[in-house]
Amino acid sequence: MEPVKVGLLGLGTVGGGTVNVLQRNGDEICRRAGRPIRVTRAATRTLDKQRICETAGIELTDDPWKVVDDPEIRIVCELIGGTEIARELVLRAIGNGKHVVTANKALIAIHGNEVFEAAQQQGVTVAFEAAVAGGIPIIKAIREGLAGNRIEWLAGIINGTGNFILTEMRDKGRGFGEVLAEAQELGYAEADPAFDIDGTDAAHKLTILASIAFGIPLQFDRVYREGIDRITIEDVRYAEQLGYRIKHLGIARRAEQGIELRVHPTLIPERRLIANVDGVMNAVLVRADAVGPTLYYGPGAGADPTASAVVADLVDVTRALTSDPENRVPHLAFQPGALADLPILEMPEVETAYYLRMSAEDRPGVLAEVTRIFGDLGISIEAIRQQEPAGEERYVPIIFLTHRVVEARMNEAIGRIEALPSISGRVTRIRMETLS
Repeated sequence: MEPVKVGLLGLGTVGGGTVNVLQRNGDEICRRAGRPIRVTRAATRTLDKQRICETAGIELTDDPWKVVDDPEIRIVCELIGGTEIARELVLRAIGNGKHVVTANKALIAIHGNEVFEAAQQQGVTVAFEAAVAGGIPIIKAIREGLAGNRIEWLAGIINGTGNFILTEMRDKGRGFGEVLAEAQELGYAEADPAFDIDGTDAAHKLTILASIAFGIPLQFDRVYREGIDRITIEDVRYAEQLGYRIKHLGIARRAEQGIELRVHPTLIPERRLIANVDGVMNAVLVRADAVGPTLYYGPGAGADPTASAVVADLVDVTRALTSDPENRVPHLAFQPGALADLPILEMPEVETAYYLRMSAEDRPGVLAEVTRIFGDLGISIEAIRQQEPAGEERYVPIIFLTHRVVEARMNEAIGRIEALPSISGRVTRIRMETLS
């Protein structure tokens, strides 16, 4: 049977990995897809660069528009990253009647609504499994495997760089800056690691997961983001002593008033499976009404793991080439006209439990002052731990674990506590989730 011709935009780590997987597993892929899948053209910035893949039989070009305008190419695979140029190329490919496979989470999170509408009008498919959690087939699992369920919430370690940093801090007692520098040396973090550290990368992915879980439009700008750069060795140790671990989680939850979308450091019980996901690995925990909790674990980046997801999408698109567009799996799991415009909760409206660390003057009555503030605001305390003073230190760390309370009330409590003369500096706040 005539091969399906694929054009690559980008021939770096993921693009090279995609070529390798297609060449190495070509016979197996053909048996699954029903016909061969071949990369015939690829756009790359540098034509004479040494690559991780064999490019014999692939026409290389430094002009990506030649790929999207090539009449023989049926599927365009966008692997260049970024948003603006990628958006223009993808929309041009769609306008030319080509199907698109992308690993670009920022493109989908920010421009996905526009891209999917264009694809629907042209009767083509945009597949994006590789955009979230690398080699873990989490998009397909939620969109198709859990199609009979009502998703209640999901929580994910969906940025390997942040997880590597927190793991090293816990296991080796190293500071944030030191571990970040090593992550950059190892290639886990970019020269500018801001998106990994401040939660933007995880927020892109959470936007996509929440949309397919709850049937809502993509709304990246509504995701609350908080990074891990303020997490200290002390907090990591105190959490361990209390039976918790700190993970940088993306959390999407269906609440009575609307949908929670938040990325932030989180204390979770160490007995939870997801608390034991270490290093650069990713994991997503999904709670659904019929099946209960399910956990999806695996590598979130890398040439072959991400290429695995890209090639799986190429197989899916190839299978659907001759199908009626109306009978294909919807891009965001729900039929386009059935997406619900549910309200997205602002962070002050979200209810969760808290870990609080404060530096308090070591004298009688200070603890009573703090607990009185909690009592006045109706905040219930689960546990208190006062650390031993170091030598002649005037201030000592006090740790509070609270029960669930809306964030607005906790904000007020923290403001009052920080105003006490007996409290030095700012109160450290880390949200807690039992994930039960």
